Amino acid sequence: MDHKTTLIQHINAPADKVWAVISDIPGSAATLSGVDSIQMLTEGPYADGTRWKETRTMMGRAETVEMWVSQSEPPSENRGGSTTVKALQGGADYTSRFALTERDGGTDLTLTFGAEVLKPSRLSKVMMAVLGPIGMRITRKALARDLAEIAAKAESL
Repeated sequence: MDHKTTLIQHINAPADKVWAVISDIPGSAATLSGVDSIQMLTEGPYADGTRWKETRTMMGRAETVEMWVSQSEPPSENRGGSTTVKALQGGADYTSRFALTERDGGTDLTLTFGAEVLKPSRLSKVMMAVLGPIGMRITRKALARDLAEIAAKAESL
């Protein structure tokens, strides 16, 4: 059983500036109001295999999740670029995919977020059917705020 949502934010900045913001994991706590702190687990530039712990507060509760880059293609002259970030937490597999497409002198940033429950029990299936849509609405609102804050930061560079 999985849940998925896609959001698009047009940003009045070129793809390389948008990429600079989304790939700045150490700086994301300063950019994103929903992120309390970042602890880097690997060194070096943003690339496949980059790992960190991210602490966010959602619904009044702080939670720390280990995240990693599973795919990274920085933008170039011929293409917009994309990256996929993964996390495993509480029996669920989370995937966030960011795709950058240049349009109208700026960049469309498309975020596709998915959550898949691994080995769901009958009870978890029932709970996801009942609470899943509420959780996804809360998640979608938080992701929309993240995209707006990414846009503001990229447009200020």
